[in-house]
This record gives sequence, C-alpha cells and structure tokens, in this order.
Amino acid sequence: MTDRRIETFTDLPAGAAQAVFDLIAAAAAEDGQPAVSEQGRLHLRNAGRPGVRHLLLWTPGPDGGGAQELTGYGQIDGTDPVEAPAAEFLVHPRRRSRGHGQALAAELLAATGRRLRVWAHGGHPAARHLARQLGLRLFRELRQMRRPLDPELTGLPEPRLPEGVEVRTFVPGQDEAAWLAVNAAAFAHHPEQGGITRADLDDRIAEPWFDPAGFFLAFRGPTPVGFHWTKVHRPEGLGEVYVVGVAPDEQGSGLGRALTAIGLRHLARDRGLGTAMLYVDADNAPAVAVYERLGFTTHETDLMYRTEE
Repeated sequence: MTDRRIETFTDLPAGAAQAVFDLIAAAAAEDGQPAVSEQGRLHLRNAGRPGVRHLLLWTPGPDGGGAQELTGYGQIDGTDPVEAPAAEFLVHPRRRSRGHGQALAAELLAATGRRLRVWAHGGHPAARHLARQLGLRLFRELRQMRRPLDPELTGLPEPRLPEGVEVRTFVPGQDEAAWLAVNAAAFAHHPEQGGITRADLDDRIAEPWFDPAGFFLAFRGPTPVGFHWTKVHRPEGLGEVYVVGVAPDEQGSGLGRALTAIGLRHLARDRGLGTAMLYVDADNAPAVAVYERLGFTTHETDLMYRTEE
C-alpha cells in the first residue's frame, strides 16, 4: 500500500509549474539531462494549451506531518492529429524504486486508452526496463551529435549557396509567416516539427535564449526556401543546430549544407562557443551522413517507445 495520489490538470494550480521545474532540475542533476523536452517545458510554462495534460504525483513528506511532496510528474501531449499522444514523465531521484514511475506510467496509459508514445531521454537502463515491463516497443531513436568549434573554423567548409539564393537573418514581426510556410513544407513528413503553429513559434521567440542574429533565412527572390535556426546554451558553452530546413524544390542543391555551415560559423566566431550539438533521427541516413562529414559524432541517444497498435 502507498499514500501516493495522482492529479491531472489542464491548467496548473498556482505555484505548481515552478514545483515541477524544480523537480525536473533535481532529476537532471542526477541523470545528466532533463527528463522533459524543450517542447514539454514550454507546455509547462504556458499551461492551458488545448490537448496537453499535466499529471502530478504526490506522496507524504519526509516529516510525516501530513504535508504532501511533489514526487513525480507526467505530461501528455495529444496535439498531433495523426500520431498517438506523446508523453514524458519522471520521479524525484530520492523517491525512485518505490513503484512511483510504474504508477505514473499506468495512469498515462489509462488516460490515453493505451495509445501512447513515451520518450526516454538518455535511454537509461531503468527506462528501458520499465518500457519492457509495460509492454512498449522501441519506435524511434533520436541521436544527439556534437563536434568541437574554434575561432579558426577548423574543419568547417565555406558556405556555397545555390545560384540565386540569398541568406539574411530573421526579423521578428515580419518573417513569422514566411518561416512557418517553409518549415511546414520542409517537414511535411515530420508532424512534430512540421506542425509547429504560430503560437508555438511565439512561445520560442519569447524565450530568453531567442536571438534573431542566429536565425538564418534563405530566399530565392521573395520566396523562403530554407533556414538554419541556431540556439545558444550559454551555461554549458554549447551552440545548437536547433533546426535546419530546406524546401522540397531545393533539396539536393547543397543549400542545407551551406546553411548548416553558416550557422556553425556564427556559433564559433560570433558567439565564441567551443562545441556544437544537434539532434537527428538515427534512421535519417542522409542527414546523419551530412553531419558526420561536418565532423559530428554521436554523444548520447534519446529513445521513444510506443504501445502496440
């Protein structure tokens, strides 16, 4: 028996979001990476988004005085119109191995009618074991790749843009619609990225890390045909190839490689960062090959599991 209880919210009570962020930070300090993705943290910070639910798991505090302690958190993102809902969840490091993770997972499965995709960031053995216990199968492998940077741009090619294509930086208040259009076209096969809405974009623009000087748009005449959005993780000294996209008509032209090189040069010279990172699906062989030729190697792996359908 246990005194745990799980509550489900669309709008979080006052103070709950900060308590969850504190929980995520405590777990990240133990595990080496956050158990909730950037998208999940944005949903948490901007609670109330339709289709997103937040599960809070409470247990009695250590003093036994009746106060409840936030011990676990889960999130269900049901905004994808095609795929099964996606979930992330975690338990405080001090309260693990007591069945709380399995209880949260069971609640997530029940809430979605056992139609669920679940992220395991870092692919830790405990997450793999729990996935097997729950009857989930491995569905997706997302690699984090890294490469060193230096002011001399060692190993970085000169950007060679296709004829007729020009690149400039993003202008807030002007370029949102253009970027949304080229992003949707470039990632039509990838609903998670291609389905980003104006609200999702505005959430990111409002984040402290947003820097239009590191957000590059490529145009052929007035038409947006590609982009490279970089991101700086200043505390870790990392520059991220946040997302690179190329319109279908321009794919194979070398634009993606040129845009990647432009962003990496910006991170190395303009921002003085010593390491670049990016995420790429392991089964995207052409993209993995491009990044390997640019000097990237696999640093760690995130795994997604799903229920059988």
